[in-house]
Order: sequence, then C-alpha cells, then structure tokens
Amino acid sequence: MSISAGDQIPSAPLAVMGSNGPGPVDSSELLGSGLVVLFAVPGAFTPTCSAEHLPGFVEHAKALREKGVDRIVCMAVNDVFVMDAWGKAGNVGDDITMAADGNGEFTRALGLEMDASAFGMGQRCHRFAMIVRDGVVAKLLVEGPGEFRVSSAEYVLEQI
Repeated sequence: MSISAGDQIPSAPLAVMGSNGPGPVDSSELLGSGLVVLFAVPGAFTPTCSAEHLPGFVEHAKALREKGVDRIVCMAVNDVFVMDAWGKAGNVGDDITMAADGNGEFTRALGLEMDASAFGMGQRCHRFAMIVRDGVVAKLLVEGPGEFRVSSAEYVLEQI
C-alpha cells in the first residue's frame, strides 16, 4: 500500500552530496518543514528522466519558488555519487537537492517501489511527484507505466 495525501512522510535514510562529500539525511528532516516538491525518477541518466523530467524542474525552479516552494528535491534509487554527477550534468546548481535512496528504503517506506529487473535495473521507484507541506503529503502524483505527465514540473506547478 502506498502513501497517500494526508499521510506523514516516513523516516528513512537518504544521502546527499555536501561541500565535504556525501552525507546522510533523514527523509522526514529533508521533507519535514515548509512547502517541498519531491519528484522521483526510476533512474538517473535514463532517457525520459534526463531529457524531460529533471530539465523541467530546472527550467521551472524559479516559478515554483514564486509559488512558495521552499525546497525542490529530486530522488532516485541510485547512489549519492550518481545523483551528484547527474545533478552537475543537469545544471541543477542550488535549485534542486539531489537525494539518493541507495538501498531503496525510502521508496519502500512510501510503497512506491517497482521491479525494473526486465530492464536490468533491479528494484527502483515509480516515477512520481509529491507536494509536501510541513512533512505531510498534500498531493501525490504517480505516473502509470511508461507515462510522463502528472509528475512533470508544469503539472506540479498547476497543483500548487
């Protein structure tokens, strides 16, 4: 069963790259205060994720901030080094926090895991976006298989 609107963000380990290297952060800490947009992708450097999903949030980061968003977080079941490299390749700068769910613990806590073994990718997360207000899910926007619409930056902007 997956998380729903009105649910509290679960506590699970994530990792982010800081100025002193990789470091742990708890999901409830990262997403727990203010208005946060979390978007998740099946994998860094994958086609739709790199060509559309991440660039959309880079392009619309200012518009999201103007709507009151305090933090934009991109998450994938990848390691922190891959997420950091992808963020640099995608020119996210300080606009987007690149969070690694290396062991998929947060993804499982959300109930949004998927088996991508058929593509040689193992266990990953569904493509989704989430609007979180002070640690509580306000909106959960999960894509169907092979879709990219409701988790786009443009759609999320309409939902805030």
